[in-house]
Amino acid sequence: MTAEAIIAAWDQADPEAIHPLRRVSEDAYWDSGRAQADMLATVIPAGAKVLDFGCGDGRVAIPMAALGYEVTAADSSQRMLDRLTDVTADIITAHPDMALNVTTVQAAADGIAKHLGRRRMDAVYCLAVLIHHSWADCLDIIGKLRAATKLGGILVLDWPVSDQPSEADSWIGVTTWSKGQQADACAALGLEPVDSGLPWGVYRAVKVTE
Repeated sequence: MTAEAIIAAWDQADPEAIHPLRRVSEDAYWDSGRAQADMLATVIPAGAKVLDFGCGDGRVAIPMAALGYEVTAADSSQRMLDRLTDVTADIITAHPDMALNVTTVQAAADGIAKHLGRRRMDAVYCLAVLIHHSWADCLDIIGKLRAATKLGGILVLDWPVSDQPSEADSWIGVTTWSKGQQADACAALGLEPVDSGLPWGVYRAVKVTE
């Protein structure tokens, strides 16, 4: 599938189709986001400027902001960003002393550079986005996310490896990579793997070695 088709499918999907925990309860859904934010905080320095690419309705972005991060929440779907804004407003209304530093940006990977200008993020995380794209589109997205990250910054990418790598054939399919494919991509893009114990790949942004 094309990136445009995947984006369109997610934008039109029922909220319950976006994450399985939504079928359990809203509390379970948001609890999972808080748990993932806590995991991200083990590798991203406190107070960092972070980009949540493919933020959806803020399941992880909002808890990251609650932990004190300055969050830029980017998604191609304005519908998702509107939900994020509504949830943030509800939280602030209920807890007026809580500061949630979240900026929303409607953009695909191609639009990130335009929004950031010369600014670079301390950290970027991209969860449940790359797995649905083809190898070529995934590489393109990761390249743009790497370009948005300052040298020495952290990238957390849901970028799964398999002994039998394959490309997703639907908008909810999963693309997997071989270790060799990932190693070549990291070398080409300037990503240094970091041991973390997290369920996603963690990388440091480094200079590309010619």
